[in-house]
Amino acid sequence: MEYLIRHYDLDEGALEIQYIEEWFGEFQRRKTAAEIKRRLENREHVIMMAEAALADDANQVIPVAYKVSHEIRLDETDLKLADLVERLSDSVEFRDRKVLYSWIGGTRRDWRGQGQFRALTEEQEVWAVGAGYDEVVIKTKNKFFDMRGTLDTLGFEVVKFERHPEDNGESKVYLSKRLGPGVLDSHRTVRTVVRG
Repeated sequence: MEYLIRHYDLDEGALEIQYIEEWFGEFQRRKTAAEIKRRLENREHVIMMAEAALADDANQVIPVAYKVSHEIRLDETDLKLADLVERLSDSVEFRDRKVLYSWIGGTRRDWRGQGQFRALTEEQEVWAVGAGYDEVVIKTKNKFFDMRGTLDTLGFEVVKFERHPEDNGESKVYLSKRLGPGVLDSHRTVRTVVRG
């Protein structure tokens, strides 16, 4: 199967993500386009969506999965990102390295299990290696077993676990993957990439 991956600029991508998150039931609070733009402005980032034709209308192509990643730095001034760096400081080396944070993403329920997220992740790695990143980190919740399993098959390793005091499903799991040219050799998906 060949996957169609589209890279978006900030304005269009933020609006598309605001729309596509309506199809996700797991997220209690969906991101707004304004929130996405605020986070990504003035920092290196990538917004990608996997698109596919509808089963009953091959001429209609829709976004079925997305991934948004951005640079995270040791000297973050954004309070949420500064907190993230602090939490990861004993597990991830930020000094003199480029670290990519895989911030938000997912696949529509009706399109899961078809490799869309793998294709997006592999394309993210192509972009990150080309941009000189050394490592990609991601945070999820312990209760998202499917996501944790997918990240495991993609070569991400758990670097930190923060237990929630009342509900272990709400515990935070931090994962990481070191990048380099050899990572690209392990890719399995065939992708057509469209920019803009």
